[in-house]
Amino acid sequence: MLVLGFMTGTSLDAVDMAVLETDGEAIHAFGPAGERKLTDAMRNVLLEATRQALAWPRGAPEPPIFHHAAEMVAEEHFAAAEAFLQANNLSWPDIDLIGMHGQTVLHERPKDGVPGRTVQLGDGAMLARLTGRPVAFDFRTADVAAGGEGAPLAPIYHVARARASGLKPPLAMLNIGGVANVTFWSGGDEVAAFDTGPGNGMIDLLVQGRGAGRYDAGGKYASVGRVDEAVVRALLADPYFQAPPPKSLDRHDFSLAPLEALELEDAAATLVAFTAEAVKLAFETVGQTPTEVIVAGGGRHNPEIMKALRSRLAVPVSTAEDHGWRGDSIEAEAFAYLAARTFRGLPLSFPKTTGVAQPMTGGRISLP
Repeated sequence: MLVLGFMTGTSLDAVDMAVLETDGEAIHAFGPAGERKLTDAMRNVLLEATRQALAWPRGAPEPPIFHHAAEMVAEEHFAAAEAFLQANNLSWPDIDLIGMHGQTVLHERPKDGVPGRTVQLGDGAMLARLTGRPVAFDFRTADVAAGGEGAPLAPIYHVARARASGLKPPLAMLNIGGVANVTFWSGGDEVAAFDTGPGNGMIDLLVQGRGAGRYDAGGKYASVGRVDEAVVRALLADPYFQAPPPKSLDRHDFSLAPLEALELEDAAATLVAFTAEAVKLAFETVGQTPTEVIVAGGGRHNPEIMKALRSRLAVPVSTAEDHGWRGDSIEAEAFAYLAARTFRGLPLSFPKTTGVAQPMTGGRISLP
């Protein structure tokens, strides 16, 4: 099947798109990949939807903005893909299936016997009508309903991607988005995964909160700051880091309050160290030493994050591009792959990736 995958991350930067030829097991070919930046109108609606989601009491009706935002997300995806397909000499009839992750506005892990909650906004039925193609979406809800974390879901694709490149285990794949997550591939079908801690999300919120832009472009603030190791230790004292995996996070789960007394540059440098130390702690928790860590996601564009990982981890650290991967498109590729698995009724999540009792299928499909 030729599958178009979509991903929009919590950085609210762009609609990422990638085409795979896959049956949800092997990857037969890599089609084009690209992105379209979110419009300001879309970003503003999603910011407000996120604000309302964080204040949404359990048991209360969902905020009306969710429906409006979900339709806008579908329209934004359609517009992005129209230009993308045309630029790559493709048309909608060429696409057999679409995988749309949707925009995460809320993610709460299960805790103390209380089930988790996860919300990804994107109207799959509307996108199917607009494109005339079947759309797989809502990939996380079934896992959460079964007591799972609902995240991360990309590990099964990480392993397929590594196999397609002829890489051998033991291997770790680290995705640094708003939150960072790691996949440990021990060999065969042995896969473990969880969210390690913050990725870019806290740095973005810090910079935005100080009125210094949307993100720390090129690590320019962190590069001239000094790490406050005492603050790093205080942040790592959060109970999350003592909890056994599998486990998952929302980009808003950690407070910026411990950084309030620091100058912007020092705070940014301290958050970079926090991200890297949380990854180091993840390796210690699992007790595995991979031969290599391959880094994908937006965080690899921040040279300070890459420098911190290389200095604080005891294993070689490479980027997705070092292996010929498209580092900005891994998650869009992953949701194309997961869409194919949804279509075929194959599992998306596993006991060692989300904590479900047994491998779980997931996702829903809307037909045009």
